[in-house]
Amino acid sequence: MKQLIQHLRTGETILEEIPVPQVRKGCVLIKTSRSLVSLGTEKMLVEFSKANFMDKARQQPEKVKQVFDKIKTDGLKPTIKAVFRKLSEPIPLGYCNVGEVVAVGEGMNEFKIGDRVVSNGYHAEVVCVPKNLVARIPNNVSDDEAAFTVVGAIALQGIRLANPTLGETVAVIGLGLIGQLTAKLLQANGCEVVAFDFDQSKVDLANINGIKALKVSEDIDSVKIAQEITQNIGVDAVIITASNKSDEIISQATKMSRKRGRIVLVGVVGLNINRADFYEKELTFQVSCSYGAGRYDDNYEQNGQDYPMGFVRWTLNRNFETVLKFISTGRLKVQELITEVIDFQDCKQVYDTIEKSTSIATILKYRTDIDVTQTKITLRNHSFKNTNAVLGIIGSGNFTKASVLPILSKLKANIKYLSSSSGLSGTFLAKKFDVQYSTTNNDDILNDSEVDAIIITTRHDTHARLCIAALQAGKHVFVEKPLALSHKEINEIIEAYNQSGKTLTVGFNRRFSPFVQDIKQKLGALNFPINVIATVNAGEISANHWTQDMNIGGGRIIGEACHFIDLISFLSGSLVESVVMNSMGKNPTENTDNVTILLKYQNGSTGIINYFSNGNRGYSKERIEIHSKGKTMVIDNFRKSEYYGLKSSGISRSQDKGHHEQFKLFLERLKEGEEAIIPFEEIINTSRVSICAIESLKLGAWVRIPV
Repeated sequence: MKQLIQHLRTGETILEEIPVPQVRKGCVLIKTSRSLVSLGTEKMLVEFSKANFMDKARQQPEKVKQVFDKIKTDGLKPTIKAVFRKLSEPIPLGYCNVGEVVAVGEGMNEFKIGDRVVSNGYHAEVVCVPKNLVARIPNNVSDDEAAFTVVGAIALQGIRLANPTLGETVAVIGLGLIGQLTAKLLQANGCEVVAFDFDQSKVDLANINGIKALKVSEDIDSVKIAQEITQNIGVDAVIITASNKSDEIISQATKMSRKRGRIVLVGVVGLNINRADFYEKELTFQVSCSYGAGRYDDNYEQNGQDYPMGFVRWTLNRNFETVLKFISTGRLKVQELITEVIDFQDCKQVYDTIEKSTSIATILKYRTDIDVTQTKITLRNHSFKNTNAVLGIIGSGNFTKASVLPILSKLKANIKYLSSSSGLSGTFLAKKFDVQYSTTNNDDILNDSEVDAIIITTRHDTHARLCIAALQAGKHVFVEKPLALSHKEINEIIEAYNQSGKTLTVGFNRRFSPFVQDIKQKLGALNFPINVIATVNAGEISANHWTQDMNIGGGRIIGEACHFIDLISFLSGSLVESVVMNSMGKNPTENTDNVTILLKYQNGSTGIINYFSNGNRGYSKERIEIHSKGKTMVIDNFRKSEYYGLKSSGISRSQDKGHHEQFKLFLERLKEGEEAIIPFEEIINTSRVSICAIESLKLGAWVRIPV
């Protein structure tokens, strides 16, 4: 299938061939018939991508600050790589999709195969969309008309925030597609509407549809006109749907408003406001967020949790349904807004000229003969016959992009498959790193006898299931941390491992860092206990981030602190016997972002992990101290080490957390058929310790690690 993407670094708009996505739990798979080009939003993205590097930086000063912060902690070279990697990512275009349901995910009772639906799916021949972002189309609404639903919901949400009442006068500034729809919906609500735009053709279109619209120019004083219409009272509300960097628009909005008027920003304008304008009239100002309540809330969008109607009357999905109802009953006419209908295969001609386009609404029409079962595409013609250490990778997220594939490429690894849920990120990376197949179906990898090992880099809640499936398929497994989120999952993995005869490796890379290896060598064969203190200046992560969800990410202790449990175990040469964890705050069991973990080892060693999110970004992100028999060794952010009580003073080099050496050894052992690079009992011990740490926090006591 094909999907339209924008390349942020080069500015290219590309029609990319990718595999069809698999339907996910709580989602529907939709074969697209129409999609709508939202000129304003998509034009901004295209213009940004075509800007040079300096102009991009000027447009996003907050991102520039983040870059400088990263340089302080990680160094210049890794930061530059990260910036260019981000700019090289493909950005999918579009969010107004119409099509037919061709597959229904687990837990979906709201839709059935064959339903005509609208969604915020991309410009793609097949899309997978969660249920709360999908609405069924009435029979008397055409696909062309239904394509206006999502942008109509954007307009409707702006109106809901303005809260107009019957007979009020509302000004609409900006008569692009959303402005036209806003004006129409306000009229349907019984409001008197006055609208303004710089483009005469848009003004003419609004006037044809019965809206009092005027072109803004030196000869037209929009404030004076608004005052005249309202007998010098001022308009009751202003809805700004324009896209313009000028501060003049917000200034005009305040001047045409009545006392205690409402101003709602739906578009994007300059916001250097004059306090006096707002103060004297006691104006209210609000920015509208997309389609309505629930937008950007993962529990609503991704997990399918609806808001109770008694408390949140108008969610984004109910806004979708309202727009469709208005179209169905004829109260919202959208056919006259269609500028052109173009075949999807020819869509590049729209985007190549989008910066100069005066189109209101362009409809993309899709072919009907899409093979919705094509979940694998061939990108290279490699032969893996009689080749060992052939890899399949499941997961194409940031870690795969930034670490796994660049390192495996340098090591000339034999990668046959790259699997991703959407198909887009996997295809992009597979092309870049010379992988033969991009797939969205993990069975393609599991069932291929040529694949010797599977690397798993998906979300944490899928690790255990995929490990077990790979072991049962007779594959060696490398899984990025954590191994599992519960003791039950660990027990199931142990059973599958014992029956498989294959190796299992978890990505505890820090033990392979040259800094750690040098210290381990200097410690020698341990027959005495040591003390290790690991301080992790982890930085804050939003409470809504998926890693913070205990059911998906496992939280930061299971998901991230496990690295340092493994590191201390490696340095001490022993397994953890028991663990206790303390957290900051009056309700410590609710805070796992700022904790101290104390580890007691079987050989008498002690480990302390200070995992904090409330530190300053200027301080080292990771600092490891090892104290042993009159010697102290310190690793500072894996960029330098300092030794006290030894002849050597330490080493200094580019940041190296051991990823390269880890994969190098993994491939070597795989080719030679040797044992795994980390003993299985150490992997299990570390995995259990991180889970027991959470149990300890809840109990307020030491927890002994089960064998």
